[in-house]
Amino acid sequence: MIKKLVYLCVLLVIGCAKENSLEKEIAAIPLDVNVVRFDQVFLDATPSDLPKLKKAYPLFFPSNVPDSTWIYTMNDPLQKELKTEIDAVFSDFASVHRNMKSVLQHIAFYFPEYKTPKVFTVTSEDYRKKVILLKDKILIALNIYLGADHPFYEGIQQYISHNFEKEMIPVDIATEFAFTQVPPLRERSFLGKMIYYGKIQYITSLLVPKVSTAMQFGYTKQQANWASVNETQIWTHFIEKDLLYSTDQKLEARFLNVAPFSKFYLALDNESPGGIGRFIGYRIVKAYMENNDVSLQNLLGKSSKEIFNNSKYKPKK
Repeated sequence: MIKKLVYLCVLLVIGCAKENSLEKEIAAIPLDVNVVRFDQVFLDATPSDLPKLKKAYPLFFPSNVPDSTWIYTMNDPLQKELKTEIDAVFSDFASVHRNMKSVLQHIAFYFPEYKTPKVFTVTSEDYRKKVILLKDKILIALNIYLGADHPFYEGIQQYISHNFEKEMIPVDIATEFAFTQVPPLRERSFLGKMIYYGKIQYITSLLVPKVSTAMQFGYTKQQANWASVNETQIWTHFIEKDLLYSTDQKLEARFLNVAPFSKFYLALDNESPGGIGRFIGYRIVKAYMENNDVSLQNLLGKSSKEIFNNSKYKPKK
């Protein structure tokens, strides 16, 4: 027993050393991350500046939107309040820039063919689109990262607004990028859908390795702990109810969509985090990668059947 414990400790030390070495290598990747604070440019502008802005930033001024709309927005008193709040939360933008650079360095390491994009900070009325990835640009809506309890978010359900923290910016960049790398979902089974999201979460975990499980999944600390503690029970429920190979579309709403809680139709529902199937899918994909000599690029093309059958997945007890 003692020998086994010593062996496990040695493996842990070796694993940590390798991880630290890898992170140092990634941090050394030379990357010039160009961040354009368009939010500041627009919030500081007056109607007389509009022609100049439209010429300099055509991306943000669609031809089908009349100038009167932009002038009305510029004159709206809310704009001054918005500027004050953004300036207060992002007074130390250097730290935000470092976190952006870190996730882009990780992308450059794992996906070297991806060209480093230009980053634009903006404001947005759509809180569901905090980060938008374009071909060579990333748009980040800073007004949706002012803090979970900010008065601006009154009326938005807490399971959504609790992720409106500036620390979530690199996680959201990583997640949006992961969605662009995983082939479109074609499998109809619940297991196939879980593993699809599991691939996305696995990529996210590589791109932001220092964040907590809670942040990675958009959970609270209590929800992340619940998922970990109850992993065996969740998996047992899926098996006993013959859900793995079910093509019932309602399972997506019950266990995969972002929601206040997952729907087992049991007394414990209110304790569970939404999208618990994504957590299980991630655990399966992670087990597969730990038990097979497969590159990240090869993982993306693997079927859910191959991943599951070779994962040796066993939930925590």
